[in-house]
Amino acid sequence: MYIVAIAWIYVVFMMAITETSVIAGIMTFLLYGVLPVAIILYVMGSGRRKRKRYAQEMQRREELLRRQEEAASAERPPEG
Repeated sequence: MYIVAIAWIYVVFMMAITETSVIAGIMTFLLYGVLPVAIILYVMGSGRRKRKRYAQEMQRREELLRRQEEAASAERPPEG
């Protein structure tokens, strides 16, 4: 999907350099190119961010469980 975003930025850049003024070119590039691509890439990355957040939460839970097990085993008197 990144190739589509790069291609779209290129097309919009070509549109922007044909504008009659520099301000119009900049506005064309930002409003037709950068803003829509940024929104689309942000939305497309939401699944990856969700999976990363879930993995971090699972890692925190495993660490907490390991610490609780260590604390419980330290409190038990030695067997024997």
